[in-house]
Amino acid sequence: MSIGMKLNIKDCSLRSQQSKQQQGKISKKLTENENKLRSIYKDCMDVIFRPFFIGGKERAILIYIEGLANVEEIDDNVLSTLMQIKEGELNINITILIEKKITVSNVKKIKNFSECIQEISLGNPVILVDKSETGVALGLSKWEKRSVSEPAAEAVVRGPREAFVEALSVNTTLIRRKIRSPMLKMQSMEIGRYTKTKVVITYIEGLVDQTLIEEAKNRLSRIDVDGIMETGMIEEFIEDNPYSPFPQVLTTERPDVIAASLLEGRLAILVDGSPFSIVVPTTFYSLLQSSEDYYSRFLIGTATRWLRYFFLVISLILPSLYVAIITFHQEMVPTPLLISMAASREQVPFPALIEALIMEITFEALREAGLRLPKQVGSAVSIVGAIVIGESAVSAGIVSAPMVIVVALTGIASFTIARYPAAIAIRMLRFPVILLAGTLGLLGIMLALITIIIHLCTVRSFGVPYLSPMAPMKFREMKDVLIRAPWWELDSRPHFTGDYNKYRQAPGLKPDPAKGDEK
Repeated sequence: MSIGMKLNIKDCSLRSQQSKQQQGKISKKLTENENKLRSIYKDCMDVIFRPFFIGGKERAILIYIEGLANVEEIDDNVLSTLMQIKEGELNINITILIEKKITVSNVKKIKNFSECIQEISLGNPVILVDKSETGVALGLSKWEKRSVSEPAAEAVVRGPREAFVEALSVNTTLIRRKIRSPMLKMQSMEIGRYTKTKVVITYIEGLVDQTLIEEAKNRLSRIDVDGIMETGMIEEFIEDNPYSPFPQVLTTERPDVIAASLLEGRLAILVDGSPFSIVVPTTFYSLLQSSEDYYSRFLIGTATRWLRYFFLVISLILPSLYVAIITFHQEMVPTPLLISMAASREQVPFPALIEALIMEITFEALREAGLRLPKQVGSAVSIVGAIVIGESAVSAGIVSAPMVIVVALTGIASFTIARYPAAIAIRMLRFPVILLAGTLGLLGIMLALITIIIHLCTVRSFGVPYLSPMAPMKFREMKDVLIRAPWWELDSRPHFTGDYNKYRQAPGLKPDPAKGDEK
């Protein structure tokens, strides 16, 4: 028997033992319940067991996790209230008495140990009473959380300045503030054998296709791992094409982006402990759009979008185009410029392909170093490092000055891509395109572009074509792809799958200057 098989059998045996230990109904004997919970929480110094007497007569025990429960509320509204109950009031059911006396809005009855452990893990204190088979969980969870601040990865000039945080309850509240309708639904589930991470699926009933909801539930329910730490882990499990470099979900930390996506008939997935949420389905063009496109006037939004598309192409093919022309197609360059470029490359010992790879790898290393260093010195080190290394490399004759310019323009162009995961995909694809350009010239670039386009045509996001609405072509939805049409023209929602609510605004909203003059 292999070591891996032995470890797998041991792991399954341990999980089965833990599962049996946490099952079973609460007993009437308080001592028996306490002993079982103490064995489950053995070596857990932060789990507090507080025995006390209700009304000075009935034995009870309060269990909570220090740091997750609101200790002040427990002292003021739970222990002091129950311990001061008069003996004459103990003639009714203890659990009913607790519900009547404790001023806590969220009180839940529990009848088995699995529910008891779940509530304790969520930070809710649990009260078990002697001679009672029913426990009471109190909604008194409280832990430190980051306050709502500006988005770090999706900054805008015009638009809301609030971002999601790591607390799921805060994130759902931010969405509720945007969409104040009971049709906004939020369904939760737990993923992770040990972490029991809470995951919420949110959508607007009547706008989203029911098959999309069922598909999302099925994909999430199939995830069986030890724990979920971030939405990136969920993303890899639910993608249609896991080996594609392009992201097939839209990740965002902005509540307004989630609200706008829900109003389009999409579905969002929020994960407790992560400030980023997932939107499905998504398209390639959604990754190139910014929320600010819809807050600016439509002419400015359209111009910005064209600029973004142009620099997307520059980011992908500019270094490879330079390598192909210098290596194979010198006749395409005007003679004065060709002489100047040849003079700058006279002292360079490497071919253009190796020169481009050296500069691109160095630039990516500087960019990564700038991200990992502390904020106070990160930007300074990356900028100074790029200037110093570029100047030194040109002076030493390792690279030419035109190559430094090309790599710098490529780096700037990659920063114009609105979504960071899409920018990473373009940065990854840049290197094979450079290799093909250095070996086959412009033919290699065309071969790379055709391969990328064919791949994009085969990618799906929850069954929706990645290049929709351009492939397959949907003329009505092209008003929000290459251009950003005026709001009065964006009268219909995108059509993803199945049935959908087509119109999202009343007809005839276009301003009429003539009517204004008559008034």
